[in-house]
Amino acid sequence: MSKDKSAMRGEHNDPFGAFFDMQGEAMRGLASQFGFPGTGESEQAAAKLTPQELAEWTKSATQLQGMWLAFVQQKTSEAASKSNPLDPAQWMLMTQSLMKQMPTAPLETAQKAAGDTVAIWQSVFAQLMGSEKEPAADALPRKDRRFSDPAWQQHPGFALLHQTYLMLAEHFSAAVKNVDGLDKEKKQQLEFAMQALLDAMSPDNFLATNPVVLKRTVETKGQNLVKGLQHLINDLKRGQLTHTDPDAFTLGENLAATPGKVVHETPLYQLIQYSPATDEVLEVPLVIFPPWINRFYILDLTPKKSFIKWAVDQGLTVFVVSWKSADSSMKDVVWDDYIRGQIEAIDHIRERLKVPAVHTIGYCVAGTTLAASLAVLARRGEADKVASATYFTAQVDFERSGELKTFIEDGKLELIDQLSGDGYLDGRFLAATFNALRGKDLIWNYVVNNYLMGEDYPAFDLLHWNGDVTNLPSKWHGAYLRDLYRDNKLATPDAMEACGVPIDLTRIETPTFIQAGKEDHIAPAESVWRATQHYSGPVTFMLAGSGHIAGVVNPPAAGKYQYWVGDSKAKSLEEYIESATEHPGSWWPYWMEWIEAQNGKRIAVKGKRKPGGRGDTIIEDAPGRYVKSR
Repeated sequence: MSKDKSAMRGEHNDPFGAFFDMQGEAMRGLASQFGFPGTGESEQAAAKLTPQELAEWTKSATQLQGMWLAFVQQKTSEAASKSNPLDPAQWMLMTQSLMKQMPTAPLETAQKAAGDTVAIWQSVFAQLMGSEKEPAADALPRKDRRFSDPAWQQHPGFALLHQTYLMLAEHFSAAVKNVDGLDKEKKQQLEFAMQALLDAMSPDNFLATNPVVLKRTVETKGQNLVKGLQHLINDLKRGQLTHTDPDAFTLGENLAATPGKVVHETPLYQLIQYSPATDEVLEVPLVIFPPWINRFYILDLTPKKSFIKWAVDQGLTVFVVSWKSADSSMKDVVWDDYIRGQIEAIDHIRERLKVPAVHTIGYCVAGTTLAASLAVLARRGEADKVASATYFTAQVDFERSGELKTFIEDGKLELIDQLSGDGYLDGRFLAATFNALRGKDLIWNYVVNNYLMGEDYPAFDLLHWNGDVTNLPSKWHGAYLRDLYRDNKLATPDAMEACGVPIDLTRIETPTFIQAGKEDHIAPAESVWRATQHYSGPVTFMLAGSGHIAGVVNPPAAGKYQYWVGDSKAKSLEEYIESATEHPGSWWPYWMEWIEAQNGKRIAVKGKRKPGGRGDTIIEDAPGRYVKSR
């Protein structure tokens, strides 16, 4: 290869450019071989192009080269790039040590893989030799929605490619599951690393091996790649994968639009009170503590999906805490500060509305913290400030906390510490972490659609929220991962303390409602269930269909999913499920019945039950400034 061509084909220090160069070479050769017109390098293929087509292809190639070179010239220093959550090297380092533990496949496993390979070849090529038609999709032994487009069956080469990949993925996954000599957590980490690698190596992720992308490239004369490269450059600049149209939603207009006022503010949070929608309301108000890992408006999406709006419509006086996204001023914030913040919000509402107690909801990590807050109040003899506690997908016993344990071994904790500059952890890293838990759906699906196909971004409220990241105080986040996820101290009475007192969950006698998601991979249902074994008061457990988000955000009008109600005193989740009755649709009305059973008294709306009325000082309209800070 000549020196000039070497420079063009990636023998330089630009890994992305090298990758694109190699994929371009492979695409041209493979597309030409499989008969896609206008993409071969041979003179015969080039002769088929009209002058206009040749000009269009040349334009696309020139645009691609110019865009990438312009971006490379603007790249920051190597040190800065290492803190970019989108940097592939960071994710490869996180799995490299685990993959070294991958054993050599035993002889019987290798023999079975070889036999399956031969069977696939025979299946595909028998159809090729016996018929002029392409292999039928239902005739292929392995199914996967990534390869559902007919183009994957229309040429035997692509049929063979994806079937072989699926077969090998099965064998590698099985080999990891059968590893001996590793403890449960280490094996789980190895399984995660293997699945991440297999997802990344899928043939649909690459230009040269995806017939759908090749066809689109031919149809658009490469303009899909130009558009896709612009998407990629934009994402690399912002350090985050884009899932949805960034201009489709505006907070306060078509998201987080339930009317209300910010009635209290601290350096850590704003407290929002929503305007009543009924003439009478329940006497006991409700305060919602959303996770500070995300924006609070997961519970106030579009009006049809908003739990907050629905709760207001049922006659609840609803407050919600909007946590501030961390910055350098919060470098010393620890868990005690969030616990004090929750207790302070409870006290402020009690004083504002002149009520003895409030209902509370804690979602995810804020639910974990709510349990600690209640334990602190119980130790102080102030438990009667809270009339009830509801937990959405919240864990207090982390022994079986699922896939997130993959990220708490010492090496990964050290990496997180290194990424926590100026006293806070960039929320983009957290977003990338949660996306990695479902890489096939939340990473590679968008790599194909956004970067290879050059699709326009959809307008999807949930994905907009998912990409609206928040930063975390690094001191608190590190302690949380070590003390709760790794060491499971919260489950042991008095093993932790907060606000100057030991935490003992068994002191909590507050009436409790626990919701878990049947398919939750962030807070697995079995892990959430274990909370029933720690509280001393009456507990109602409810299992909802779907996962960590859709299992919670499931409005009655949608008519989706289901929930199960069983014996909350069962000894295990399995026994609970055996005793449970399935109910179709949303669980929200069931929860509302439970709330009214605690105290159903209603009163007329007057005074500060309507925020911003005469004599009421407010700070600003909902959703407030904090949710908009980046």
